Amino acid sequence: MSTSINTIITGTGSYIPDNIISGNEFLNSTFFENGSLLEKDNAEIIHKFSEITEIVERRYACPNQLSNQIGAIAAERAIENAGIDKETLDYIIFCHNFGDIPLNSNRIDVLPALASKVKQQLGIVNPDCVAYDIIFGCPGWVQGAIQANYYIKSGDAKRVLVIGAETLSRIIDPHDRDSMIFSDGAGAVIFEADESGEKKGMLAHKTETHAVNYGNLLVMGKGSHPEETSGNYYLKMNGRKLYEFAVVQVPQVIKKAIDKAGLTVEDVNIVFVHQANGKMDTAIMKRLFKLYGKDTIPENLVPMTISWLGNSSVATIPTLLDLVLKGEVEGYRVKPGDVAVFASVGAGMHINAFVHRF
Repeated sequence: MSTSINTIITGTGSYIPDNIISGNEFLNSTFFENGSLLEKDNAEIIHKFSEITEIVERRYACPNQLSNQIGAIAAERAIENAGIDKETLDYIIFCHNFGDIPLNSNRIDVLPALASKVKQQLGIVNPDCVAYDIIFGCPGWVQGAIQANYYIKSGDAKRVLVIGAETLSRIIDPHDRDSMIFSDGAGAVIFEADESGEKKGMLAHKTETHAVNYGNLLVMGKGSHPEETSGNYYLKMNGRKLYEFAVVQVPQVIKKAIDKAGLTVEDVNIVFVHQANGKMDTAIMKRLFKLYGKDTIPENLVPMTISWLGNSSVATIPTLLDLVLKGEVEGYRVKPGDVAVFASVGAGMHINAFVHRF
């Protein structure tokens, strides 16, 4: 009797920069909106921002660090945690949006692929270890995990390393208050084939792209300062519209993944959701439970790191997973048999989710 192949998580690693950026770092900033100077006191702007997003601190990479380098650190830690020979990796998938950006350059370097740079840094000689990148907005790491699942379940791969890393501090507009959301960091996860016969690992997934009406909610655009002459483009978002989009659409995609797995929301023990905005994530969860006719969300269901790590895009979920599995998020543990949902939303606009049984 043939045994189905499961895609399971066997190792995790992350890199959290030491450089802590508090709200006080923005007290001397000059903020503009639609070309007009914001007249409010910066202390008030910063306080209101934290109140809305729940972000108090964020992390920036050291001046000499690039995305591929912090990704390599997270990858090395994941390989060590999994206890595997790095030469046995079949794929390295590096999920990012802006490649390597040297400090103060605002210029993107994506050649060669960051995955290839990581493979080089790790010293992996095996040519059958294929290294490539995914640019998929903030949901990139989740999509990388879904691709790893396809490789493994097809029998084409047994071990896949999926990295999410970003240095958003290099691409943000210093005159845009929304830039206080973004952060730097890296997370990495080893996915492996399991033929134990148990029904575990990635059970189901769902991805959607809403480009026609929503593709312009998060884009690259000109600086906010009316006298900006550098020619640089920065990460720009329509925060209010993005919030409205996410709280309606993300719960529906999560539900489709849960339903596809043959489960209900009551079977879910923990949710690893993209750390973009604390209040938005809470609203997403409330709407998800409403879709199942439930009025309350169980306690200790959704671990959050956004208050002290900010939004590091593709790095948020693998970093959060690593911290939870290593007991570094108070009140949250994962035990064998637990069902987890991983979900994200971002530029594209892409939404994705997968259901995983540990």
